[in-house]
Amino acid sequence: MSQANDAAVEALLADIGSTQGDLLAIVQQVRRIAAASGNGVTESVKYGGIMFSHSQFFCGVFAYLHHVTVEFGHGYRLEDRYHQLEGSGQYRRHIKLHSPDEVKSKHLADYIQQAYTLATG
Repeated sequence: MSQANDAAVEALLADIGSTQGDLLAIVQQVRRIAAASGNGVTESVKYGGIMFSHSQFFCGVFAYLHHVTVEFGHGYRLEDRYHQLEGSGQYRRHIKLHSPDEVKSKHLADYIQQAYTLATG
């Protein structure tokens, strides 16, 4: 995965690690999944989180005090076969993660792959 701004991403990761160290592992897992979703994925810091894009943004990861969210700007278009998407707005959906184990149990890789496919299709 290429990074639009390595220094900004690294600074944000350092900040998350120093203030919410237990959440850093979740953020790093999300980064690995996004990078593996396909060729040409880039990451950049926007809106206080890390946004992943190809030809357009397809998801972002944001660390809060007690959880991490993975946001999908066009989440309404994702198939929610595991019933994990939250949000009732017109477009945006998100998945809340409280522990590294939830990355797998909430099938996050499937949702990120769907978002990548929509962004590149």
